[in-house]
Amino acid sequence: MNMLTKPTYTKNEVTTWSIPNYWDVIALVLVLASIILLAWNIKQMASPYHLGDVIPVSLNPIHLPAYALRTTLRLFIALFFSLIFTFVFGAWAAKNKHAERLIIPIVDVLQSFPVLSFLAITVPGFFVIFKNSMLGPECAAIFGIFTSQVWNMVLSFYQGIKTVPGDLKDTANVFRLSTWQRFWRIEVPFSMPGLLWNMMMSMSSSWFFVIACEAFTVANQTVTLPGIGSYIAIAISQTNVKAIIYAIFCMLIVIFLYDQLLFRPLVYWTDKFKESQDDDEKLPRVWLINLFQRTKFLRSTSAWFSNIGDYFINFHLFQTNPKTKLPISKKTTWLLIGFYYFMLTLIAITSLFFVGNFIFKTITLAEAKHVMILGVFTGIRVMSLILLASLIWVPIGVWIGLRPKVTAVIQPIIQFLAAFPANSLFPAVAILIITFNLNVEIWVSPLMVLGTQWYILFNVIAGASALPKELKYAAATFKVTGYLWWRRFILPGIAPYFITGAITAAGGAWNASIAAEIINWGTISLRATGLGSYIQEQFTSGDFPRVISGTIAMCIIVLIINRLFWRPLFNVAIKKFQLD
Repeated sequence: MNMLTKPTYTKNEVTTWSIPNYWDVIALVLVLASIILLAWNIKQMASPYHLGDVIPVSLNPIHLPAYALRTTLRLFIALFFSLIFTFVFGAWAAKNKHAERLIIPIVDVLQSFPVLSFLAITVPGFFVIFKNSMLGPECAAIFGIFTSQVWNMVLSFYQGIKTVPGDLKDTANVFRLSTWQRFWRIEVPFSMPGLLWNMMMSMSSSWFFVIACEAFTVANQTVTLPGIGSYIAIAISQTNVKAIIYAIFCMLIVIFLYDQLLFRPLVYWTDKFKESQDDDEKLPRVWLINLFQRTKFLRSTSAWFSNIGDYFINFHLFQTNPKTKLPISKKTTWLLIGFYYFMLTLIAITSLFFVGNFIFKTITLAEAKHVMILGVFTGIRVMSLILLASLIWVPIGVWIGLRPKVTAVIQPIIQFLAAFPANSLFPAVAILIITFNLNVEIWVSPLMVLGTQWYILFNVIAGASALPKELKYAAATFKVTGYLWWRRFILPGIAPYFITGAITAAGGAWNASIAAEIINWGTISLRATGLGSYIQEQFTSGDFPRVISGTIAMCIIVLIINRLFWRPLFNVAIKKFQLD
């Protein structure tokens, strides 16, 4: 793996490249167009707004390009903050066992924490902070999208750092890299292929929740931000099938564009971070990379950006030896650790006391038990669906991941399928259930996993793509095929990736249950028994204590499942199948 190399440019090369050519003109037009669109979006986001003002959202398709720009900017702002959050907390959890015991359970809980609950808690605060400004509802929507993107990225990065092979750690020691340099030269590049696939999945899955984030209620006032999400929400409320088709077509174009302009070049870039590869395994060139490599002026400026990046990584203030220990006695260390856990316990008990006191002033113990039973119903649906999705997508993901050229073709297709708003299929499902007199309790279940099953596929593809060629050669040399090939080679190799995908898919399914267990289409309303339908009903009626009680019940059940089932499996995969 060539992680320690960097591009170098001579003085003569930089001087030669500084003379622009016609490729520079094309590239500059692309760059300037992006900057102009970004500036227009930012201006719209900062316009005046007062709570109660009606923000018009028209179903005329001529407005869809502008709505698409607004929604896309929200998605990428949320992705930017998700990436920063991932680098901080994912790395912290992977490197510090005490932080790991706190961060990972919190992430396990928060990934199933309903977006509606996040909005109910945070929206009033954003309106107070950004009073009389559109930034209030904009930040609320971006924060809601952030909560639908970040958790699987944190888990993926955490898993990547935990599985860094021993030979790369030895390489870092040989080159005497500091902790800061080790992070950027070794850990980030090794984790980047898996993290990139999860970034793409985050972008795709956030389309499912963008409807709730762009059309929400605060202080009995409905706020609809201009965007594709609010466009679909209004189309559903007005049973306008044609408008939904227009929105889906617009989404297809948007996904294609940001795949070509961002994710396809990033996939090509991260391909060089694989541990090993043959020439026939290399991905085909990307037109955007070819365009910028043919420029002269812009290519010369890339050398300066590269130097800035190297200065950032090698900045002397960050040069600390990873083996350096603070001059603190063992007794003092244990006292600090004890104080740390004491404060955590105190905070947890205090929080439980206040939350419990707040909830049980409104609901009885019998209702609390009923809420937990509803959670069991939803839990059975979730785990059954994850098992079914795993049986389907693991073989398909392995087949795709072992073929880089197929991966390059399939990737944008999977992105669109993952981004396809499953909410738009709910009306069709409602009509089918009524027409054929189907059991609501069973047939709404697949809707919970439509948008989250792709976590499994994306992570399996990332895991299969990251398998070292030496292991592939060894399996071929020893003629390992069939069941033995799966048991001894593939399943151990992709185990950490698959489990990460399954955990995030399960968390997403819990979140999606809020939208899937109650289906509305005009005057048609179908309700399945479960915790998701309970939370949605209470959120709609504005019963905040019951929303919190349902959310806490969901978090408790998810935490129990993760602690007793998923986390032990993940730890076994890390310890048993890590490449040393």
